[in-house]
Amino acid sequence: MAVKLRLTKIGRKHAPYYRIVAIDSQKARDGKPVEILGNYSPIVNPPLWSVNFDRIQYWLSNGATMSDKVKALLKQTERPGIE
Repeated sequence: MAVKLRLTKIGRKHAPYYRIVAIDSQKARDGKPVEILGNYSPIVNPPLWSVNFDRIQYWLSNGATMSDKVKALLKQTERPGIE
């Protein structure tokens, strides 16, 4: 099972709200995740998001890959070691 860290949409139309999840790369965008790692709300200014960095490090050390959007979100943090 190839695990990928990516966003899944849970918000309604015109009010997006996303979860950062670890999910099998073969599943659909809104499929059942292996684990929920955080939240991201782009509506508020500045965007609101919370992330469990310890679990992200765990998944990355076990071979998970990140989507481009998740990688861009995590680069905005000041946490070293997450690229």
